[in-house]
Amino acid sequence: MTAPFLSIRNLGVTFTGGTRPVRAVNDVSLDVAQGEAVALIGESGSGKSVTMRAVMRLNPEKRSKLQGQILVGGRDVMAMNTRQLSAFRGGEAAMIFQEPLLALDPVYTLGDQIVETIRRHEPISRDDARARALELFDRVRIPSAKSRLDNYPHEMSGGMRQRAMIALALSCRPKLLLADEPTTALDATVQIQVLLLLRELQRDLGLSIIFVTHDIGAAVEVADRIAVMYAGQIVEQATARDLIRNPRHPYTLGLLKSRAHDAMVKGTKLDAIPGAPPDLANLPDGCPFAPRCFLADAGCRAGQIGMEQITAGHHARCRRLDQTALQDAG
Repeated sequence: MTAPFLSIRNLGVTFTGGTRPVRAVNDVSLDVAQGEAVALIGESGSGKSVTMRAVMRLNPEKRSKLQGQILVGGRDVMAMNTRQLSAFRGGEAAMIFQEPLLALDPVYTLGDQIVETIRRHEPISRDDARARALELFDRVRIPSAKSRLDNYPHEMSGGMRQRAMIALALSCRPKLLLADEPTTALDATVQIQVLLLLRELQRDLGLSIIFVTHDIGAAVEVADRIAVMYAGQIVEQATARDLIRNPRHPYTLGLLKSRAHDAMVKGTKLDAIPGAPPDLANLPDGCPFAPRCFLADAGCRAGQIGMEQITAGHHARCRRLDQTALQDAG
C-alpha cells in the first residue's frame, strides 16, 4: 500500500496562554494520499483551522503545546527547525487563508508579493518570476491578468482577491494545499466558482488538498473524502458519497438534517442541533457530543470513545452505531 503524502497521527494542540489550558485538538489522526482532496467539516470552534495551522507549524509556539506526529512526504514536520520550516512553507505545503485581505500585504502589489515568494524559494530572475505570476493569474482566471499584477489587494473584489491568494499559494508548486474556509466571505455565485476552480486545479496539478469548511454542501463539491470534526476530534470519516448516503455519527446526522435542501417546503424550520459546543477548557467526560445527542446514555458519558470501523474506509467515534444505522438523515 502506498504511504499517504500527509499523515497525521494522534495530534494534540493545547493552548496555554489563558487562565486554563484549552484543548483545541484532541487525538486527531488523518491521512491524505497524493492527489486526493479531503474536506474537514464542523461547526466554528471544532478545531479545523487549528489542525491546519498545526500542519504548517503556525500556531504560536510560546502559547501552544503540540503532541503527536505530522509527516508530509515522509518528512517529520514536528522535527523541523526554523530554516527547514521556512523552506517547507510555500515550497512543499501552502495555505489559502480564510480572509485574503488580511493575509495579503496591503503595501505591495499582488505581482510583487508573488514574485518575492517565488524568488525566496527558487534561484530565478525577477522577470522569470513575474512571467510565472502572470501564468498563475491566467490559470486562476483573473481577467486582464497582466494589468492586475500591478493592483494592490484593496483594488480587487473579494472573489478576485481569493483567486490571487490561490495563485500565491501555488506559486512555488507545492504538493500539499491547505484551504482554510476560502469561500466564507464570498457570495454564493462566487463561492461555487472558487470551489470548482480549486477542484480543477487539484486534479490538473495532482495536489493533495485539505479543504476546511462548515458547509457540507461545499465539502461534497470538492472532496473525495470527508472528515467530520467536533470538539477537537474527528468523529467520522468516509468517502463523500458514503458519508452523505450513510452518515453514522449523531453529529453528522445532525449536520445533514440542519441544512436546507430542495425537498423543503417554504416556511419549514430547519432541524437544528440543540445546545452548544462544549467549552474546550472544560471538556466533559466521555463523548463531548453526549450533552447534545438524542441517543446518549450513561455509557456515552463515561470514558473515552474510540473510532469504530463501519465499512472499509468508513469510521465513526460512537458507541451507539447500532442505533444510528436505524436513523434517516432526511
